[in-house]
Amino acid sequence: MSPTSASPPWLDARVRLSRGTIELDVALGAEPGQVIGILGPNGGGKTTTVLALAGVLPIGEGFVRVGGQVWDDGRRALAPEQRAVGLMLADSLLFPHLSALDNVAYGPRSRGVDRRRARDRARDELDRVGLADRASSRPRELSSGQQARVALARALATDPELLLLDEPLSALDPDTRARTRSDLAARLTAYDGVTVLVTHDPLDALTLADHLVFVEDGQVTQAGTPDEVLSEPRSAYVGTVVGLNLYAGQGDSHGHVHTANGGLVVTTSPTEGNVWATIPPSAVSLHLHEPEGSPRNTWRVRIASVTMQGQSARVGLVGDLSLTAEVTLESVSALGLQVGRDVWAAVKATEVRTYPR
Repeated sequence: MSPTSASPPWLDARVRLSRGTIELDVALGAEPGQVIGILGPNGGGKTTTVLALAGVLPIGEGFVRVGGQVWDDGRRALAPEQRAVGLMLADSLLFPHLSALDNVAYGPRSRGVDRRRARDRARDELDRVGLADRASSRPRELSSGQQARVALARALATDPELLLLDEPLSALDPDTRARTRSDLAARLTAYDGVTVLVTHDPLDALTLADHLVFVEDGQVTQAGTPDEVLSEPRSAYVGTVVGLNLYAGQGDSHGHVHTANGGLVVTTSPTEGNVWATIPPSAVSLHLHEPEGSPRNTWRVRIASVTMQGQSARVGLVGDLSLTAEVTLESVSALGLQVGRDVWAAVKATEVRTYPR
């Protein structure tokens, strides 16, 4: 089948609008059962995209089509209540005076379902998120993770064609977040609509989403599967999310990459022309004196930050080439790695990967 005759995806959207200083232009496409993860810095347009899909914000241009039905074409738009949408936010927004059962039943009740059938559906959804035994509990009697699962059950109780999750785990503590993420993954596996997940957390995106879309300053800077994004990040923000030092530059046939800010990186796998160069933080070694021997990349740098992460530390470095190193806690102590100290950073040329921009 030729590209021009291929049918559009089940979710087919081009969201274009102006909001404040943001000129948003985001294209999304997905098939039933898929999860799209939208990531990006604060103020980049992620939540605006979700609100436009839900019908809360009108699009200026573009379109939103779901299952062949036009929800918005830039001129006429279905109201939010006319769209088969489930919405879950960081704040669960549960009604404090209602039980978990009636909170979930509120969704179908608001769509005209009678009380008995709505409560039957609510019981089923609570069971599917593992909370059948807490049906009579009010929100104040539930943990934050349980409240999030009730909110998810409520969003799904209306049989939405499109499920929108805007930072659904951000208000949870780390332990609760991990357990709730696992519960969410299990429930989404059984959901046959399209899910759009907005998150700042790379782990949420990488473990829950089939396809990632990065939105920065209102524009899509990269889109692809998690494996594609992990292997070839294409913006500084994406590089940070996937945990790589990333540089735009000009490469030559000798393996030299001249970065945009005047730095030089040497690799054993040269790519000519406009390139991206990546360096894993774990490949960066730190020294108090200029190292001798095999490293072909050495830079005099200053420590800008030291952040502990479990049994290791990430050290932010600034200089002719700014980069992040990941070292052991023993190295932090032995080398006296403190903010403001000058050190040498070294990377073997074999650890530097390049690919076309």
